[in-house]
Amino acid sequence: MLITDDFLPVPVPESLSATYLVPMAGLPKVSAKTAVAALTGRLAEPVHGLARQMLDSPLMSVDTRPISEFPELPPDLLTAFGATTEQLARLAAATHLVVVQAEYRPGWPPAHEWAARAVAAAVAESVDSDVVDVFGLQFLDPATALRSLPDEQGRIRLVDWVLVPYSSDTEGLWFTTKGLRRFGLLELQTQGVPDHLTRAWGAVMTGAARRLLRDWTDGLTGEEVPAFVQLPVLATVTGHDIAVAYGNPEQHGATAPVLLRLELDPATDPEADSFLSLRPPAGHPGPDGRYYAAACATLFSGIQPDVRYARSGDAMSRAVATARAALDDARARFVAGQLPTESQLVVKYGLPGDDGPEYVWAGVTSWETPERIVGVSASDANTDESVRIGAPVVVGASDVVDWAVLDATGVIEGGWTQAVLDSGEPPTPSS
Repeated sequence: MLITDDFLPVPVPESLSATYLVPMAGLPKVSAKTAVAALTGRLAEPVHGLARQMLDSPLMSVDTRPISEFPELPPDLLTAFGATTEQLARLAAATHLVVVQAEYRPGWPPAHEWAARAVAAAVAESVDSDVVDVFGLQFLDPATALRSLPDEQGRIRLVDWVLVPYSSDTEGLWFTTKGLRRFGLLELQTQGVPDHLTRAWGAVMTGAARRLLRDWTDGLTGEEVPAFVQLPVLATVTGHDIAVAYGNPEQHGATAPVLLRLELDPATDPEADSFLSLRPPAGHPGPDGRYYAAACATLFSGIQPDVRYARSGDAMSRAVATARAALDDARARFVAGQLPTESQLVVKYGLPGDDGPEYVWAGVTSWETPERIVGVSASDANTDESVRIGAPVVVGASDVVDWAVLDATGVIEGGWTQAVLDSGEPPTPSS
């Protein structure tokens, strides 16, 4: 095994397994084979054929057992991972569980996961029930489970298979992935992430998972399963990685790549999991949190600082007027929690400078009164050394000239002044 400073050897498990449950009141109405056959024309190949083949092989088992034979599924954790009241009620009323299990070698495609989820979804659909993904402790309705499977081109959304939960500790936020072990890869973690990067760093972790999973499966293409796969110590993450992981490859921008250092963090407890930690590159000055903030600013660079404009009637002035007219509605939706899930509201405001104002962006964290916005800077200012990426700022609403809603793919609403800048129509400098 070749070990260098550029690559990290990561152990490969001998085999992988998947388990899905279908809770139901009574016994199944049809066999699993009949249920899967009913998906003909609705489930893309090769997954449909793969599910049928594995049903006929010792690699998959489908059993129906009384629910009393199983330990209770934790409702608090199921709720935390998205279970609805109706789904929990159906689980409570269930008398039996259909248990779908599959096993396969590490590599691509992950036949154990795709086939087991397809069979469980088919059975659940036949009895108007749900699928419980045991690995992720998630409820999936049959339609959602089927949509998560590969399309005709073999594409999936990684966010349908890998979650990114986080928690707080004394050093900031602790992010982990939950789902890479489906594919044999160790889960990722990052510690000490600043609180205001909750959504953004979750997207970065998802993009990093996509990039490393590709490297991982590339190392498993031989006929024999290797004992280790060499992963690059410096992982490169781009906006394209994030967009593809979220199923929006056409919405990525030409962002600069970000480098993250991969470290093996082995568990000291034999019952605990080991992790692959994502850290700033060696030699990075300053705290880790500052690097994470700068990485997010690089990857979500759909918003940029701009400078000095002020002539009534030009394109930029019209953009500012449009943004300010919609500002009250943006605040109302932010306060009511009605903005799209996994999105971030940002505002652009002016800083005074010798040659005119410099306009910078800030992520909104609180907007309790209409006149005062509390947030964190999304960029480094040239005219004010205290305004740095991740630094807290207070913005007067009267100083706001634009706003935007961002998700993992970039600007999804607003950003009128940025659109003018991107259009190539130059704003008129102030005199």
